[in-house]
Amino acid sequence: MADPAITALNSLLRSANIDDNQQALKLATAAIKASSKGSTSTADLLTAQHTRVVALLKLDRFDDALRAIAEAGTALEKACVLEKAYALYKTGELAAAEAVLETAGLGHRRGLKHVAAQVAYRAEKFDKAVAIYRDLWDATEEARYGEENDLRINLLATNAQLEWQGNGWMVPEAQKKPGREELEAFETAYNAACGCMSRGDYAKAAMLLKRSRDLCEASEDLSEDEKKAELLPIVVQQAYVAIRLGRQDEAEGLHRSIVLADISDKSTQAIAQSNILVLQAESNPFIAQRIATSMPEIAGNDRLFDFQASIFRRNKYIVELQAQKFSGVEKSTANKLSKETEPTISPAKGDLGVLNAAAVCRLKTGKEALQAILPLIETRPYDIGLLLTIIQLYLQLHNPQPALDLLEAFFKRLDAATADYSDVRYTPGLVALAVALYRSQGRHSAVRTELTKAAAHWQKSAASSSAGSGTPLVREAGIELLRSSHPADLAAAGDAFSYLVAAQADDRTATAGLVASFATSDFAKVQPHLDSLPSVEKLTAGVDVEALIEGGIAVLPVSEASSSSKKRALDDKEKDKQQQPAAKKRRHRKLPKSFDPAKKPDPERWLPLRDRSSYRPKGKKGKKRAMESTQGGPVRGEEETLELAGGAGLLKVEKAPVGGGGGGGGGKKKKKGKK
Repeated sequence: MADPAITALNSLLRSANIDDNQQALKLATAAIKASSKGSTSTADLLTAQHTRVVALLKLDRFDDALRAIAEAGTALEKACVLEKAYALYKTGELAAAEAVLETAGLGHRRGLKHVAAQVAYRAEKFDKAVAIYRDLWDATEEARYGEENDLRINLLATNAQLEWQGNGWMVPEAQKKPGREELEAFETAYNAACGCMSRGDYAKAAMLLKRSRDLCEASEDLSEDEKKAELLPIVVQQAYVAIRLGRQDEAEGLHRSIVLADISDKSTQAIAQSNILVLQAESNPFIAQRIATSMPEIAGNDRLFDFQASIFRRNKYIVELQAQKFSGVEKSTANKLSKETEPTISPAKGDLGVLNAAAVCRLKTGKEALQAILPLIETRPYDIGLLLTIIQLYLQLHNPQPALDLLEAFFKRLDAATADYSDVRYTPGLVALAVALYRSQGRHSAVRTELTKAAAHWQKSAASSSAGSGTPLVREAGIELLRSSHPADLAAAGDAFSYLVAAQADDRTATAGLVASFATSDFAKVQPHLDSLPSVEKLTAGVDVEALIEGGIAVLPVSEASSSSKKRALDDKEKDKQQQPAAKKRRHRKLPKSFDPAKKPDPERWLPLRDRSSYRPKGKKGKKRAMESTQGGPVRGEEETLELAGGAGLLKVEKAPVGGGGGGGGGKKKKKGKK
């Protein structure tokens, strides 16, 4: 038999409306203690235990709530699936919370769906989170009564995270434009501003943040302390947007109004410190480097998202490079890159490749930087960050051909690899870079070939999770191929637009492209889509044809300088002279004065003089030239006549040669060698 006191207490708990969570916890704990002394029903005990768990959750005592569920046994654990999953989520045990939800199954329980969406959001599985939120939003108005504002806030936040994660293609175009509903509450205006920041639209983000701040300050539902807590993240984001817009003075003024100790959320506090770091790096990078080193690591549910942590790490390395810490940055980035050898389009790894190259070349540019970092491509052949850095340096030197050769070699390595790296090979960014380089050289056929292969790849990968990221590329490829008159290019464009229409039937651009591609080759594929295109009458409804006819053809005005330089008009006589055919003048041939028509001309007259048979070189005859040569004959020198003594007569002798000969009687005095 149940204890009357326990029964009465449980009845009181069910009928009472207790707003004090601490009081509810005391009553539930008293009921559980009383049940241990006597016999009580299982249902009454379970109610008291459940009440205790809920009270602990509302008091933010999540570890105590988990402990209470574990101590009560399996019966309470089955009854408190929602509470247990929520407590695990709040303590940062996301994998355990996800396992509890998968075991229980979501079904049609909206409470479990809300917790599952929050767990997926914190685990950065934003595609799963947005799917759950859209499912909750698509329910009947009665089912989502009282949840519209929360769902709108969470959907906006999830869409912004998808954009920051690089999956903006998953966000419908209609949800990217803030509507009137987003401007009615400060939470929705704030999240809409975050969405604009994720897309790089900082001017619109600044306007939405100002709207959010004004609504928060004017709110009557919040106390002064609550307003202060809500305003801090808004002001921090305003400072960030001001920095991105180049308004340094405004950003510094906003930061002076922020007290870091008043920010309870650790991630928001870290963002504020990062903004200060960026501002400080402009004036003194050494102080900024000291601030970056002192920033603590954040754990638990307050930890930064991956894209935020990547930006923080990049800023830290940049500040160290500005402070001339080249060796440290080079070793640290090289160590991280060595752990990830597979090619990836992750921005985090791409940043590491760029920073490592900057550290290796000591922030140099031009040919000096290329000489330093070109050898790195052999040790890191799949480093996209390094590849893009080298290509950028070549382009800065106005030398695009080596850049294109490097990119084509990278594509060949990916194609020849054993693993399937086709998603990396046909990444929209790399394909766009190749197309730009081809266009700079006028290689339009190579442009069409590259786009055709890329579009074919993403059409085949329709079932993969990353297929949607190639949708913009397929669209641009179809538009480019449509400019060609070649039947194969038009067929490829038609396939691309057919893929887009199948993915999104209301895409009018894709529908028009499909019709244009198959209009002359396959009318059967065109006919079903003709009704969805606007009619000619609708397109020309605002055109006044009669006014165009009366207005005539527009003629560009002629400048005075060009009109004054024109020649005078010809009179009738001059026109008649121009119309008459000009008399042909006979050309008189000029002949030499000594020309004799009876004499036969020399057939070798066209040859140079030296090549003619009649040519004789000037100089002495052959015999005289041979006699004067020294080979085989006497050498004649100058003679001297000497008179003999006693009048005996005259004697002719040759003069001795003047100069240093081999004997000792030379004309020049020899120098003694040094001993």
